[in-house]
Amino acid sequence: MTFVDAPGLAPWRDGDRPLDERVEALLAEMTLEEKVAQLGSVWADISPAGSEAAGGNVAPLQDLFMKDGADLADRMRDGVGHLTRVYGTAPVSPAEGAAGLRKLQEQVVAANRFGIPAIAHEECLTGFATYGATAYPTPLAWAATFDPGLVERMARAIGDDLRAVGVHQGLSPVLDVVRDYRWGRVEETLGEDPYLVGQIGAAYVRGLENAGIVATLKHFAGYAASRAGRNHAPVSIGPREMADVILPPFETAIREGGARSIMNSYTDIDGVPVGANAALLRGVLRDQWGFDGTVVADYWAVPFLAMNHNVAADEAHAGVVALRAGIDVELPDTVGYGTRLVEQVRAGHVEEALVDEAARRVLRQKIELGLLDDGPLVPEDAGEADLDSPRNRDLARAVAERSVVLLSNPTGVLPLASGTTARIAVIGPCADDPQTLLGCYAFPNHVLDRFPDHGMGLPISPVLDLLRTEFPDSGLQFARGTDVSGDDTSGIAEAAALAGRSDLALLFVGDRAGLFGNGTSGEGCDAAHLALPGVQPELVEAVLATGTPTVLVVVSGRPYAIGAYAGRAAAALQAFLPGVEGGTAIAGVLSGRVEPSGRLPVQIPGSPFVNPSTYLQPPLGLRTDGISVSDPTPAFPFGHGLSYTTVTYDALTTSTERCPTDGTVEARVSVTNTGSRTAEEVVQLYASDPLAQVARPVAQLVGFARVPLAPGQTRDVVFEIPTDAFSYTDPGLRRIVEPGVIALTAGPSAADRPLRSEILLTGDTVVLGRARRLTTHAQVPEPAS
Repeated sequence: MTFVDAPGLAPWRDGDRPLDERVEALLAEMTLEEKVAQLGSVWADISPAGSEAAGGNVAPLQDLFMKDGADLADRMRDGVGHLTRVYGTAPVSPAEGAAGLRKLQEQVVAANRFGIPAIAHEECLTGFATYGATAYPTPLAWAATFDPGLVERMARAIGDDLRAVGVHQGLSPVLDVVRDYRWGRVEETLGEDPYLVGQIGAAYVRGLENAGIVATLKHFAGYAASRAGRNHAPVSIGPREMADVILPPFETAIREGGARSIMNSYTDIDGVPVGANAALLRGVLRDQWGFDGTVVADYWAVPFLAMNHNVAADEAHAGVVALRAGIDVELPDTVGYGTRLVEQVRAGHVEEALVDEAARRVLRQKIELGLLDDGPLVPEDAGEADLDSPRNRDLARAVAERSVVLLSNPTGVLPLASGTTARIAVIGPCADDPQTLLGCYAFPNHVLDRFPDHGMGLPISPVLDLLRTEFPDSGLQFARGTDVSGDDTSGIAEAAALAGRSDLALLFVGDRAGLFGNGTSGEGCDAAHLALPGVQPELVEAVLATGTPTVLVVVSGRPYAIGAYAGRAAAALQAFLPGVEGGTAIAGVLSGRVEPSGRLPVQIPGSPFVNPSTYLQPPLGLRTDGISVSDPTPAFPFGHGLSYTTVTYDALTTSTERCPTDGTVEARVSVTNTGSRTAEEVVQLYASDPLAQVARPVAQLVGFARVPLAPGQTRDVVFEIPTDAFSYTDPGLRRIVEPGVIALTAGPSAADRPLRSEILLTGDTVVLGRARRLTTHAQVPEPAS
């Protein structure tokens, strides 16, 4: 085939020309069919096992839509926008994946007269979701670190791996703010506080984008606020909750992270599916925020408009509805776009100008990614990429170690001396199964369950093995007791007997993540309540009843109501699916080799059935004796986490007592390590608005910082707080900062804020727009020598 654009001649291939000029020159030469082709995608199986390998269910209702490879050439006619999960659908090595991607790109280039390649995208929710790649801790664990810098470094490593094998776009991070812990995908989120979600999410985006990978924010918006925590269920929230809780993390990740893509939510909000919601996808995203990247459909979200939401008559009509709403690219394969969309444009049912808008954005990203420049589309050495490198492992270990939360330690049983000779019983289903350390989108859980002959794909040691290494002289013995799920209680008596004859019991309970019911946590694995899954509660009760001091370790993707146990346990730890190095991290915290410094990004509920699922409550959302007998008080609050030393909060001072409503306040918090061990304290700053036009949260996080503290050391944290941090959406749906008193409080959790200072905001009410300031900058000055 002779291409219209000889390299070095066509303006769209001239790297010296301005980007917009290159895009417009190419768009002007394209036919309707060629432009629409850029809005579609192809999910093709390249594994040696053949089409059967791609037949598993790694996306909702995938079996209804997946096509075989017979019509691949027809599906690529005139070009392709995206290639879907070439590495991530079946267990292929880097060499096999690179060869398959290279072949597909050659086919795409040959199928269109401009030689435009496709964007290759992959999942990266817990690292590059492919065979043999490092499975990092889940996003909920990233949030538990309260460490944006570390998360950014991890994301950069993930992005480098993606780029090394020819991938251009990563479908991460999830910026859904948790509103109901029963939702199966809580493990994929960054918690329940919009400020924390935005800061950690923006850091992850910066890491991916700095590696040259297009980061994709999901799921825009409201996905985690579904009724009863059910996947894909309708969302019933008002415009103020949407504006003040759900949307801010996305805005932060776009403006301060530089995200270039967004994925729509499957849900409907007040009856309008997001895939058909122009007010969100165009009005908020583009008109209000100025976003100029691409909006990609969540998998099958376009045909779901007809199939599940009934707002489109058929798949062709669904394509029209989605394009009008603002979806640029249909993923993971082309159903409503493609030839159906061409026919709809030709029939006058949708404007070609909307096709041009979407194609323009896709072409712009392809040129930004260098896909129209000289050079190989897949790096020549892609097959040699080390996707589980020492660098990756070091980062995975650091994130895991900083994410483990010490919930309680009332008798000081922890840390255990590494040379202890105590008889230790290790009990529970999360002790000997390495898959219980991994999230739903980690490749061993996400895909390899369908390929049992391939094992785990990379070395992952269960906690049990690492405890034997950590405590070699303890005479450690193990009893599983029961499985994570199911109703088999036959092993509980044996486990309790082992605990009874031991000096100490380490009891590991929690989740095993999976997809669509193949797990207790993960996509489609929603819970009816927040008791531990299966008969694990019976196991916990049996072990505690022995009277042997018991350390309860919960390894889970969501918070469970363990308050009834934690009060009787000698100590309790929470680890949110900490990844391939999670066992090392947990063992290190138990021995004291690692100082615990994780903090809760979600509350630990007090009851399995009382489920407020957020600390962001107005007064009537908290305990209300005399009004309701239902007590929503958590067992452990947002931000909680202990260390093996003691830290006091000494003083909170502000630079001024009066500040204009469009100003900045400096707040200084002093903390002291009064114990004998080093620590990293997570200092948290909260704001309260005692009098407003609407019911506001009793306290809301506005800043945080990790502070290294040597024994006896006092250090300050300096917060530069824009008054925009005190804004809210008023009854007229304007985001405002109004004059009045703001209380600043500081402490180690949302429920423990011993320091308080008030400032008076003065002047006129300020109505905020696109330029609002989103981040409180924190500095920890070096101590004076």
